[in-house]
Amino acid sequence: MIVIRRLVDRHRAYTGIFLPGVPPKIFPTSDYEHARILQIYLQDRPHEGVVNDFTEFALGSPRAPNR
Repeated sequence: MIVIRRLVDRHRAYTGIFLPGVPPKIFPTSDYEHARILQIYLQDRPHEGVVNDFTEFALGSPRAPNR
């Protein structure tokens, strides 16, 4: 499973790509570049047949009404 995360420090923003058994790849990126990487790896929104943060954490799904 691939994990892609946005990492930000005081001076720069980075994209980190993490794969099991492989050293992490961390490199500076702009917001546009990071968004494009997410899009390429199908991590930018729910996709049928793809497990990502949207399926794992139900991001973007309708919220249950407050009771």
